[in-house]
Amino acid sequence: MTARPFEGIRILDFTQVLAGPFASYQLALLGADVVKVERREGEDMRRTPLSREWAERGMASAWQAVNGNKRSLTLDLQKPEAREILLRLAAEADVVMENFRPGVMDRLGLGYEALSKVNPRLIFCSVSAFGQTGPDRLEAGYDGRIQAMSGIMAMTGHPGGDPLRAGFAVCDQLSGMTAAFGVASALHQRTHTGQGQRVDVSMLESTLAFLGGQVADWTVAGHKQQQWGNQAVSRKATANLFRARDGHLLLAVNTDRQYEALLRAIGRADALEEPRLADWFLRLENAALLRDVIEGALAAADAAEWEERLNAAGAPCARIWRVDEVIEHRQIRSRDALQEVETPWGRLRFATTGFRLAHGAARLDRPAPALGADTEAVLAAAGYDAARIAAFREAGVI
Repeated sequence: MTARPFEGIRILDFTQVLAGPFASYQLALLGADVVKVERREGEDMRRTPLSREWAERGMASAWQAVNGNKRSLTLDLQKPEAREILLRLAAEADVVMENFRPGVMDRLGLGYEALSKVNPRLIFCSVSAFGQTGPDRLEAGYDGRIQAMSGIMAMTGHPGGDPLRAGFAVCDQLSGMTAAFGVASALHQRTHTGQGQRVDVSMLESTLAFLGGQVADWTVAGHKQQQWGNQAVSRKATANLFRARDGHLLLAVNTDRQYEALLRAIGRADALEEPRLADWFLRLENAALLRDVIEGALAAADAAEWEERLNAAGAPCARIWRVDEVIEHRQIRSRDALQEVETPWGRLRFATTGFRLAHGAARLDRPAPALGADTEAVLAAAGYDAARIAAFREAGVI
């Protein structure tokens, strides 16, 4: 079996909640040996309130979703013996990842300056709300706050309505993917320089990077973003949500060829001769007229039927799928986009990466670990004998 890209890379992972764990999860899927360092009672995400059953196990579904392929080491970071253990582990690690507020790792004696002295090749990745420098660097950051600050909520929702946050923790996920890319970049650069370095990830800046088009709309064209409901950023009148007989259909019709295909497929080729709909500017200006044409035709059949017919005709669209539906989609099934793993509670399925490699592809080998499941194995591999490990446990270090 071909080695995965990060096999042989050792990561000490202090991250918790979502942004940081999502980043280290991506690297773990690609072969990195990720040791998740948790406090003795475990991080709070193990007990999110969606399901009491899974929370009581310390294995909440959202926590499992971003901690597969990792090992769990529990330590009381306030004890000096824990610092001794981590310095020994860091000396042999390739990467340390953390998402505490700036300064926390330094106060624990485990910051970049301290760890790079014992391991100059170490990559030290910090994920925080605003980065390690600047006037707001010590401020707390959560996905909702960054959605509100970044401009996402100001442009999400219907014109004249309340601002809306995205339906998932988009800023956490974007920041996590940015962190994974930053670590991968630093590891690649180390192959040239032999030196480690710090990777400083700001959640706000990560989000703005993904909003590059909207930023440029203002910095280049002086255009202030506003709420456009379900209309696409292309601002095409046929790239929007429309009602069918039993529900909604999201049309992604953005070219003249697609526009013609749409009108012919819904039986309204006559509208191609309508002068008020002659070009994209007129179609936007007369969007209400165009909506009447389209929805009048769509009322004749259900959204699922139109989805098949219009896509076949060359007019891209989709009905509104729920998560429980899309994970069973034939395309998702055909590409093994979700992978199964054996757990103490049976075989469970999880999302992995959004790309495929011709060789060395991402693979979910083992489920998210029970709290402290690998503590003794990690310490033994670091050179601690059974007596010393027992003494650590007796003293409440592990």
